[in-house]
Formats: sequence, C-alpha cells, structure tokens
Amino acid sequence: MATLHLVATPIGHLEDVTLRALRVLREAELVLAEDTRQTRVLLDRHGIAAKPVSLHGHNEARRRALVLEVLERGGDVALVSDAGTPLVSDPGERLVRAVLDAGYAVSPVPGPSAVLAALVASGLGGGAFSFLGFPPRKAGERAAWLRALRERTETLVFFESPRRIAATLRELAEVFGPRRACVARELTKLHEELARDTLDRLAERFSEGARGELALVVEGAPARASAPGSEVLDAAIRARVAAGGSPSDVARDVARATGVPRKQVYERVLALGS
Repeated sequence: MATLHLVATPIGHLEDVTLRALRVLREAELVLAEDTRQTRVLLDRHGIAAKPVSLHGHNEARRRALVLEVLERGGDVALVSDAGTPLVSDPGERLVRAVLDAGYAVSPVPGPSAVLAALVASGLGGGAFSFLGFPPRKAGERAAWLRALRERTETLVFFESPRRIAATLRELAEVFGPRRACVARELTKLHEELARDTLDRLAERFSEGARGELALVVEGAPARASAPGSEVLDAAIRARVAAGGSPSDVARDVARATGVPRKQVYERVLALGS
C-alpha cells in the first residue's frame, strides 16, 4: 500500500541515521523537506539521488495535492524535517491528516530526537516528562504561560531560540525558583554543550544569549506538601532580613533555601517590609 513515511533524520551528526531511514529515502518517489539544502547534504553524504521538494508552513496546503497524486499512483512519499523527528515543532500535521483522510497509510521511521537526547543527558530524566515546544514569543504571554506550568511535577522540556534564551531563563528563574535545569546546545555536533545547574545560575551564564540549536530541560515542582507554609516562609524572610541585605538578596537566598519561587518570595519580602 502506498505510504507516507515520517522519517527521522540526524539532529547534527550525519551518521545518526538508521538503515531503514536510508532505504526509505532511496525508494521514495517523493521526498519532502522543510529545508531542501540541508536535506541535500544528508542525501549526498549517503549517496541518495533523490531531489527533495520543499514543504514548510507557507506551502503545506499546496503540497497536499502533489502528495496525494503520488500516493494515488502507488508511489511512496518520505517527509523529513530540518533535523530530528518530523512534526515535532515542525510543519506536516495537516499533510498527515489529509493523507489519513484519503485512506492512505502513514508510517513512522523512528530515529534521532532532540527532545529525548536532551532529556536523557540532562540528569533530570527517567520518569514522567512533558514536551512543551517553544514558549510564547511575547513577554507577557510567556510569563503567564510559565506561571501556569509552575506547579507541574513532571520534568519539562522546551525548545528555545538563541535570541530569546536569556530572557526565558531569567523568567524561569523568577517564576520557578532555583530548580535544577539543563541547557542542551548543539546536540551531537562539534560544539555540543550540556550546561547543568540551577535556573538562576544558568540565567547568569547565558545572560548574553547563546549560539546554535537549543533544548532546555527543567526539573518538575516539588510535591505541594513539601512547600513551606506562610508562617515558616515569613520566619525565614525575617531571619534573613535581620542578617542584612537588599530585598533582592533576601528573596534570592530564601528562594534557594525553601524552593519557593523567587518572585513570590520577593513580593512577600516587600509586603513584610511595608
């Protein structure tokens, strides 16, 4: 039966591709790629003569007719993204739905995934996790989105752009407090970096931004029962105020000691001082 294959491709190192993926790419009548130039590098590296056709957010609707035409005459179609597993924060969802609605098969060809690579190497994986894609771009929407995630107890995995990573880490530190996290940069590439630390320290480390592809892994919230009550929190704040320091310093130290988000502690510091 004619099939649309969703083919995972390397996220960096060109050897990270399965034998099945290479066979499917060789045999497919049509190869669709978000960036044909990048896919051409992979195909050339493995001696595959296929000429990839572009599929991205702006032309996905137009490509459906071409794909259905190939499938109707019995040919197979392969869909790849720029890197990793197709449809993970990449276009293709509407195409898959159209192919299924038309009665054709859709088959995954598993392989590299930046989400899983970052998770397992972070030191924070192994249990439940949620992949949340890219945070909202606008600051207000992003802050509200992060606040809604603050009490989630599973490990959280994000993508973020190099231009916005500094702002996102600062807001994560403010909203989530000093939780452990990992910035996974340029995974499987020459300059791979896995920076593991607390969110506040990572925010300082990447205050000038970063280069390359980024994934961010953040540990989940502690169980609610472990959070200190208001009386305990107030006592910790008063003790730190008595030792001296600005409200910002007090909020930072108490947040680290209690696990309460820094922004929440800071608001309480101001309230007690008024």
